[in-house]
Order: sequence, then C-alpha cells, then structure tokens
Amino acid sequence: MLKTGQKVTAQTSGMSCRIEQFIGAGGQGEVYKAAFAGQPMALKWYFPSQATSDQESALETLVSKGAPNDRFLWPLELASASGVRGYGYIMPLRPSGYKNIVDLMKRRVEPTFRALATAGFELADSFKQLHAKGLCYRDINFQNVFFEPDSGRVLICDNDNVSVDGAACCGVLGTPRFMAPEVVRGETKPDSHTDLFSLAVLLFYLLMVHHPLEGKKEAAIKAFDLPAMNLIYGREPVFIFDPENDSNRPVPGYQDNAIAFWPIYPQFLRDLFTRSFTEGIRDPINGRVMECEWRSAMIRLRDSIVYCPKCASENFYDGEAVRTNGGQLNPCWKCKTSLPVPFRIKVGKSVVMLNHDTLLYPHHIDDNCGFDFSAPVGEVVRHPKDANIWGLRNTTGGNWVCTGTDGTVSDVVPNRTVALRPGIRIGFGKTEGEILHRED
Repeated sequence: MLKTGQKVTAQTSGMSCRIEQFIGAGGQGEVYKAAFAGQPMALKWYFPSQATSDQESALETLVSKGAPNDRFLWPLELASASGVRGYGYIMPLRPSGYKNIVDLMKRRVEPTFRALATAGFELADSFKQLHAKGLCYRDINFQNVFFEPDSGRVLICDNDNVSVDGAACCGVLGTPRFMAPEVVRGETKPDSHTDLFSLAVLLFYLLMVHHPLEGKKEAAIKAFDLPAMNLIYGREPVFIFDPENDSNRPVPGYQDNAIAFWPIYPQFLRDLFTRSFTEGIRDPINGRVMECEWRSAMIRLRDSIVYCPKCASENFYDGEAVRTNGGQLNPCWKCKTSLPVPFRIKVGKSVVMLNHDTLLYPHHIDDNCGFDFSAPVGEVVRHPKDANIWGLRNTTGGNWVCTGTDGTVSDVVPNRTVALRPGIRIGFGKTEGEILHRED
C-alpha cells in the first residue's frame, strides 16, 4: 500500500516518517521499516477494511496511556498519508536477533534453561504491568512474543489489539489454542482473567515445547477442524498431566516433547502448571495462577539451576525430590550421571544455587527490593591459588558481616570474598543468608 521513499505524517507531532522497506503483511495490514525522528522505526498500515473508527479510537487510547514497560513495541503515534486511504501507527522496530517461540518449537534455536526462565519472568512481569494499567492483551500467543535466545530478553508486539480491561469490544477474540475455554465456548469476551490462561499456555509452550491440552484426545482426532478444536480447547479441556484424570496423557512417539520435558522441571513449577489447567479451567476467576506467582516461580527456577559435572547440562535443584530421594538429586536428565548436592545460599525464603557463574542481585538480599537485575551484589569466584576452593565476593559498596561456624564475626569489605563453607552466615544489612551444602 505504501512505497519506498514515501512519507507519512505523524498526527501528534506533525513530523514526517519516511518508508524505507516493506517487512511483511498480516490479517490487519502491512508493516514497514521507516525512519522517524532520526531513528529506525516500524510503521503498521491498516488495510482499508480494517481501518475502522473503533480501531482508530482504540489506538488513540493506547498512545495516550503509553507502554507498560520497554518490552512492548507500543504504538507511539498515529500516522496518515496524503492520497492513501486509511491510517497507520508508528512503533519501535524490533532489533535483529530476536526469535519467536515457533523457532523454538522447530528447533531453529536452542536457548538455555536460564534464558527460558528469564523469558518466562519477563513475560509474566510485562503482562502484570499491562494489567496494572487497566488493560488486557486479548491475543497472547507465540506469534506475538519474541525473545533473544542468548539472554532471554523479551519483546511483545501486535499491541494494537490491546484494550481496556472489561470494555465491551467486538475485536480480536484471541488465537486458537491460546484462548481460554470460556472464550472458545462463547461464554465471555477476552479480559485480564482470560489473559492469565493464555499466559499459562504460552509459558507451557516456552518450557515444554508443547500444548498443555494436546494429548491422547488430540492424537485420536483424524480431522482437526473447528468442531475438534472447540472440543479440545473449549467443551472438554483436560490437562495432559492432570493428576486426577489420565484420559489425555501425551502419546509416546507423537507428543514426546511434553513427555521429555515435564519431569526435568522442579515440583513447584509443575504444581503451578497443574493448577493453571485444572482449577484454572474449573474456576476462571479464582483458580488461575496470577502473574506475580509466575514471576516469582521463574526467578526461583533461574536460581535452581545446577550443572552436571560430566556433561555440563543444566539441571534443577528440586528440594521436594531431594527430601524424597534420601538427600539425593535426580540424575542428570541428559547423561544420567549422579548430581552432587551443590553449595547454595538461603536468604529468607529464597534459595540460590552457588554455581561457578552465579550472580546475586539486589532482590536476593533485600525482600523489599523489586526484582532487580541492574547490577550484581555478589558473585561466585574461584580461589586464585587453589582451584578447589570457591567463595562469594562482595560486589557492593558496603560491608557484609560474616559469622563463622565457631561464632567468630568479621567484616567482608567490598571486593573481598567469603569462602563457601556449610553453616557460614552472611549479614547483608537487612537480611542474613546461610551457606548450605548437604540437605539441611
């Protein structure tokens, strides 16, 4: 609809936006790379049939409210062009290197568990902030989310379908496989409660590379048409790992991702997914897992990572498994080597594994601090002369207080290290941590 070199006008600032390159088209319109205010931007231009007054009004609301955080590629200004029907909007351009979950499903990227947990945290945190602004996304799905495979950083696009939570709108209902069962059945319109279901599905896809409701029932269907989808996702949804209903277990040889990944993760995470797709289906208002619960769980998952001493694969410390296994971790999921119980530090309710690459952040040592990854406050380091000795270095600007197992107390000044020994306690100011090794 637009040509390279063509200029459109931003309606609020009156500035020109120059079209540089066609990127692609979707169901609502076309997206272009553009130059605006000296910066590379993206411009979405609606097809005439989609350029309604309701959509324009919704975009004006979103522009005025502003993005919940910088992970949203949010509408910045509406745009118009002389001689071209309709309108569009300007938004930040997605940088190169970001992939979506379809790339993960097709094994085009192989992110670490740490990156996946980080992506899960950023998703939960972002949708919490969106809902806190009185908005609902309506169409959470893996096509609208991009993540950086190395870091797990997230970007959320297609935000023009976001609406005021609870508003009676007739726009997008969602994407098949992601819509809450009550939306599939036509009982309600999308809102923040249905967003919670879609978020849980997205997180399950991210970590299990499979859909939580696609098991034996889906495998038995010959033609996966609209009535079949309504049955699986709406009228008779059954979680594939429902502890009280085994009628929809994943089928070996056909749905192997779910079978392989489910036992790798610790029990606390599996419990949240189980709640999401059992109680969360039966009671959409009170039974669903909230964003703050997912956010905390993803941080805990990051902090639970341990490495196999043989193949270096990431595994997870599962306290419940250790207690039921006689103080032993489950073997490495990849090479089946026995995993030693690692050094870890317990601060309040948090337990962080002390691996060779562990960093402590402000939220680890201050319960009143929001999740903060801006700068580490501590790092695990190896002794410069004895490779078998590891310590925790103070990277803050203030002193820590170390209490030895014999009761001796000493200051740990900035850039000094506390040796990792069981029973040592470290005072961080507002909180105190204890170094653990064997099961305590």
